[in-house]
Amino acid sequence: MSNLPETVAQDFAAYYLMVRAETHRWVDPLTTEQIWTNPHSYGNDIGHLLLHVTGNLNYYIGARVADSGYLRDRPREFAETQRKPKDEVLAAFDKAIDMVVDTIRKQRPEDWMKPYSAALEPDALERFNIFLRCAGHAYHHVGQIINLARELQK
Repeated sequence: MSNLPETVAQDFAAYYLMVRAETHRWVDPLTTEQIWTNPHSYGNDIGHLLLHVTGNLNYYIGARVADSGYLRDRPREFAETQRKPKDEVLAAFDKAIDMVVDTIRKQRPEDWMKPYSAALEPDALERFNIFLRCAGHAYHHVGQIINLARELQK
């Protein structure tokens, strides 16, 4: 594999699939009640983090690269009062990851450097950058999910 655009696509796809696998590793053993419980007096619970990552991917990659038409309500990702079943929240997350991986695999070599713009992302100037930023953002929240899951399983 000596083609940089192919390597970028394969590595990004693998990374997002790892994010999904790690998320499931920590969330699958939990109950619906647990994902909506924050064991700390600060921060978010796992349910809201999953809503946030799902919304982030659906907007920055779905709406802005894949033209999905997704309309984001970012404040609601953190304030949602409806405690959806864990399986439903994870299904939406999985669907977002599938969309990202599919979008990555559809990128032609020249697409990685296409101009990019989106609300709240003034520094992501091309597609490569937004895939990179979203990957880092997603795994940052996986780290928070791991911390919360460990606390909830004590």
